[in-house]
Amino acid sequence: MAFKRDPSLPPIDYERIMALTKSARHEWTEKDVIIYALGIGLAQGPMNCEELKFAYEDGLKVFPTFPIAVGFHGNAMEDVGIDYRYVLHGEQAITLHRPLPFIGQVNATSKMVGAWDKGEGRGAVFSHEKIMTLDGDTKPLATIRTTAFARAEGGFGGPQIEQPKPHQPPERAPDRTVRIATTPNQALLYRLSGDLNPLHADPDTAIAAGFPRPILHGLCSFAICCRAVLTEFCDLDPSRIIHHEARFSSPVYPGEVLSIDLWKDGETVSFEARIEDRNIVAVRSGKTILSA
Repeated sequence: MAFKRDPSLPPIDYERIMALTKSARHEWTEKDVIIYALGIGLAQGPMNCEELKFAYEDGLKVFPTFPIAVGFHGNAMEDVGIDYRYVLHGEQAITLHRPLPFIGQVNATSKMVGAWDKGEGRGAVFSHEKIMTLDGDTKPLATIRTTAFARAEGGFGGPQIEQPKPHQPPERAPDRTVRIATTPNQALLYRLSGDLNPLHADPDTAIAAGFPRPILHGLCSFAICCRAVLTEFCDLDPSRIIHHEARFSSPVYPGEVLSIDLWKDGETVSFEARIEDRNIVAVRSGKTILSA
């Protein structure tokens, strides 16, 4: 399906967008931490005391991917001039440098790190990196890299070289497989953490973008995969996660079940997530690095 770019948008200039930077300030409270945990499906069982620690202020823990939600806005990519009606999340990565506090303020700097033109009618890929530093600190708290697939932007004149090769899971059978069900209203809850794109809530917007109904946020699926790693290999200790990355290959609809395959090699966990009923891989090239 070809997507026609809004003609009122200014043309995309490669040299201009690659020079883009942006500074932002973000802050959060215990409430934000809890809403995020609920949005990614934690603490659905009222007697699951370990998951409850991510959603209850008594002994509150911060989920490792939470900084991505905190820093969702205020990015260099916002100034590229993409037609966001036709944008899909392509890849996501987060590296955690310091323990995450449940109340905090950060200064963040963002810059463009890549733009790949797939050609007229084939879309384009844009990537930016954000570094977040806590107030009063000099060392980074987290580094976030976000890649978007802009389906209406192909042919803008950027380089057509291949993107960096994604991580590949081992060829052996997975060491473990975890089933995690999403809920029919999960996108409505997850969007309270900052991503208010109507694609995830409004049926008319979803249909106009080529989907039969609203889709789940890719970042929610990303965090669900982190849940699987955290549960299976970390005893739900968030301090064990120091890096988490993945590529999104197919949208997930709220209410579907993800079957997540996991391979552990030393402190590296590879993963892929498949939509169980449709037998479609939704998240691939996943890699989590654990602390020793």
